[in-house]
Amino acid sequence: MTDDEKEPRRPSGPLRVTAGALAGAVAGFASLATAELVSVALRPQAGPVVAVGGAAIDRTPAAVKDWAVRNFGTDDKLVLQLGILAVLTLFACALGITALRFLRTGAAGVVLFGLVGALAATGRPDSRGPSDALPSLVGAGAGAAVLLVLAARLAWREPAPADRRTGEGSGDWDRRGFVLTATAAAVASAGAGALGRSLNGARGRDAVASRDRLVLPAPGSPADAVPRGAALRIPGVSPFITPNGSFYRVDTALVVPKVDATTWRLRIHGKGVSRPVVLSFDELLRRDLVERDITLTCVSNEVGGPYVGTARWTGARLADLLAECGVRPPSRGGPADQLVARSVDGMTIGSPVEDVMDGRDALLAVGMNGEPLPFDHGFPVRMVVPGLYGFVSACKWITDLELTTFDAYDPYWVERGWARRAPVRTQSRIDTPKPFARPAAGPVMVAGVAWAQHRGIGRVEVRIDDGPWQEARLAAEDSRDTWRQWSLPWRAAKGAHTLTVRATDRSGRVQTERRTRTVPDGASGWHSVVVTVE
Repeated sequence: MTDDEKEPRRPSGPLRVTAGALAGAVAGFASLATAELVSVALRPQAGPVVAVGGAAIDRTPAAVKDWAVRNFGTDDKLVLQLGILAVLTLFACALGITALRFLRTGAAGVVLFGLVGALAATGRPDSRGPSDALPSLVGAGAGAAVLLVLAARLAWREPAPADRRTGEGSGDWDRRGFVLTATAAAVASAGAGALGRSLNGARGRDAVASRDRLVLPAPGSPADAVPRGAALRIPGVSPFITPNGSFYRVDTALVVPKVDATTWRLRIHGKGVSRPVVLSFDELLRRDLVERDITLTCVSNEVGGPYVGTARWTGARLADLLAECGVRPPSRGGPADQLVARSVDGMTIGSPVEDVMDGRDALLAVGMNGEPLPFDHGFPVRMVVPGLYGFVSACKWITDLELTTFDAYDPYWVERGWARRAPVRTQSRIDTPKPFARPAAGPVMVAGVAWAQHRGIGRVEVRIDDGPWQEARLAAEDSRDTWRQWSLPWRAAKGAHTLTVRATDRSGRVQTERRTRTVPDGASGWHSVVVTVE
């Protein structure tokens, strides 16, 4: 029989139970705040919320990830972190209530939380070893100590001896002491957490400074001016060049890595690499840079979805760099058919070597729309490969390139059920009118965008209800690696109507009507909108 079980049971009224839940919440807060402060000595990614969140992302089935992106968009990481905090709060409250009668059990629960965080931190792909467990373990110790102190204030106190002789008075708990102690613990925890967050934020100042002082060299091969007529002046149509602040972001990083360009290095090695190299950022900038307009698409983009955009990218040709290292594509006898890119956050992305070296503008990009890459989009260096979905090409915060084979290694997304090879599907989207719009009867402009990177768009057709397909007017083509805008004037009659679009790429492939989800290699189907003409 434990000491907890030997204690006589005392009544727990609603107020004391509420105080117990509050004690658990304060202890949990103290644990997280202490862990945040300890992570300053290591790195923000070692903190328990980030570590547990990353582990949750790693172990979430592909279909659930796809659902999260579809429903929460680029806020999916915020929703995940808020969800983790909500679960931890409920768990902490339950431990506080448990501690009213089983003190050691409640404290052990806090320690268990720390062990979960420690295991998550050391089990991440970017883990730096056992030291990553320290924030969670130290935080758990602090939380357990706070719970023990607060539980002491909640302990039942017997009536004084004189009151017991007279039968007057009743036992109680130290309300005033509990409030004062809980307040002090909460204030101290808030201070520790704020200090830790501030110091962790300061860790990225060198990276911010390296970006702020960076002046991109003029590309040796600048992009041609966007052709006149490539950008239609139609309200509601996506701009031809997507501004950096509006460009979609889909990745697994709960904390955006901030890498100092002055210390950044890229290692190229592996199968068939006769001359391995470690490249600095300055060495990369001294290469002949090119500038190209390229449309990127996320594989999580549903039919008609927003996760597609075009930017003017500046970077070094990846194929040239690989060739200097002695790499040959499989079609020329090279032994490696997969190029695995590794990110500073542990992400691994595999690209077909043949595609990277077939003459397309595959880049190690350093610039986006005339400025250094934003941190959200991979500063200081990321990969850009036109014609492939991002999960098999667009590694951000890249630090390592390894030549291997598809048979020998499965990258992050392939391990989770996605395809090994994923060329972008031919797709089109109606931007205007919007779904469920109520335009007035008469002339209505139907317009949008279509894309089939590295093949190009040859035709776009629109169907009104079940009528015949009508060929839309295509805007001028920038290149086969960018999307094209299109438009079709429609004389709209009153009533409900369904507008449908399909595209044909320059290889003659017509966009399929067959609807598929995004897993494993991208969504397919025609995009339709329903409008009511008044």
